[in-house]
Amino acid sequence: MENFFILRLLDVFKPLFLKMGVEYKTMRRILQVKLTMDQRRKPTVFNQSMKKKDKPETNEFFKSLWIYGLFGLMLIPFLFLNDNYLFQVSILFSIFMFIIMTTLISDFSSVLLDLRDKSVLDTKPVNSKTVSMAKLLHVTIYMLYITLATTMIPLVVSVIFKGILFSGLLLVSFAMADVFIIAFTALLYLFILRYFDGEKLKDIINYVQIALSVGVMVGYQVVARSFELVNLDYQLDFAWWQLLLPPMWFAGLFEVLLGDSRSFGNLILTLFAVLGPIVSILLYVKMIPDFERNLQKLTAQTGKKKAGSKWKVFRSMPFFFSKEELPFFRFTRIMMKNERDFKLKVYPSLGFAIVIPFAFMFNSYSMMSFEEFRASSYYLTIYSILLVIPTSVIMLAHSGSYIGGWIYQVATLKNPFIINKAALKAFLFQLFLPLFLLVSIMFSFLFGLRILDDLIAVLVAALIFTVLCYLAGEKELPFSQPFDAVKQSGDIRIFLLFLIIPVFVGLHFLALKVPFGVLGYGVLMFVLNLVLWKRLK
Repeated sequence: MENFFILRLLDVFKPLFLKMGVEYKTMRRILQVKLTMDQRRKPTVFNQSMKKKDKPETNEFFKSLWIYGLFGLMLIPFLFLNDNYLFQVSILFSIFMFIIMTTLISDFSSVLLDLRDKSVLDTKPVNSKTVSMAKLLHVTIYMLYITLATTMIPLVVSVIFKGILFSGLLLVSFAMADVFIIAFTALLYLFILRYFDGEKLKDIINYVQIALSVGVMVGYQVVARSFELVNLDYQLDFAWWQLLLPPMWFAGLFEVLLGDSRSFGNLILTLFAVLGPIVSILLYVKMIPDFERNLQKLTAQTGKKKAGSKWKVFRSMPFFFSKEELPFFRFTRIMMKNERDFKLKVYPSLGFAIVIPFAFMFNSYSMMSFEEFRASSYYLTIYSILLVIPTSVIMLAHSGSYIGGWIYQVATLKNPFIINKAALKAFLFQLFLPLFLLVSIMFSFLFGLRILDDLIAVLVAALIFTVLCYLAGEKELPFSQPFDAVKQSGDIRIFLLFLIIPVFVGLHFLALKVPFGVLGYGVLMFVLNLVLWKRLK
């Protein structure tokens, strides 16, 4: 196996791991195996014969890092805010921690909660602290790669325009923020594992991930709104609740070390910036045995099966479902509810879909009265919930139990697309429609029932967008591919699909300028939707 550079770098900290009670040689070997296996992941499950046998092993993860480089471009403008460290660093770290936290929740929570190692390592003389530290470092290594990809260009820009001292402190702060995010997430999962078990535990974890996603988005808005604009200069009065916002910790660190303000509030923020990552990682290391012991609860099956009478509702809806589609519709709904890895990757995005429309409106509401806001067309921000569709539709093809996909080969169907069509409808009924109805009800209270026809037009646009996302994907059968086959969240197709959403918004906005334009827009979209769903094969 390859002696990876990151492992040689890790050897420098060997004495520290030994003091923690970690068997360093064993942990290093486990990490080496994990990194080697990451390189051997195949992009698809049924294409062994199509691959060149002499093709060198590559890690698909690294091919997606350039997308995070594009994300990093958003950080550059905040490097030029006239050395107002408290404001610029707060916003910069809010964006950075938003990217890292969401990536960790959606892509790497399944690694922290992975049980597959236990079946092999529990039979060997390896203590739990060594296993958990290897798992934590496995996640940390990839998070550091993402951090470097995200911050490389901003760091180069900061060296040129802000100097070595600023750039060095920025790099160290990024690393400290990574440590805090990973340790905090692991400790949160530990708390949940301790007090819940069985199927209820799995549900609670998914709810917490959605809450974390919402919390990160809301926290970003709170940080931005903590500053008051006075004579084109941002000012901030220290308050205790700012200690709950980690981006402001690092802003206080910069203000104390590089700025000219060493007030009591900034000193407290600096103390939190230094102690937060250190205390969180030490606390996690101390709680590792408890974490591994409680992790076994994820294998418990304590949930009760519910009666299947509710499926009669869908049998009475022939307009939406054909007789052939109904079994696969039911199968997909059950899989979406019970497939833990699917929920770990998809459910956090549902939290964003709830918050993003209101985040957009909140930024505009502060500049007008409530009457002006209620009469405006800002309800078109509801289109932002369509952001949940591309990732969800693409993830429908993947499962931790993908080997069972052979069952499709024995299904007596003239047109296998019926399976995919049923899966798309299951996604709409199970995940998207409840989300859309919730946001629509809240928008109706804010803007009145006058937007009812607009909401119907948005729903039809969502149905069309779902079909377009399916056409842009690999068109694999549902749950027939491993999660390893999913390209990392930087898949260019998803971002290209996101560009379709502003097109819908633009067409809807133009329709508002024409008498009965929304009605015509809705009818046109409805006809297009029927054509796509009827003729799609």
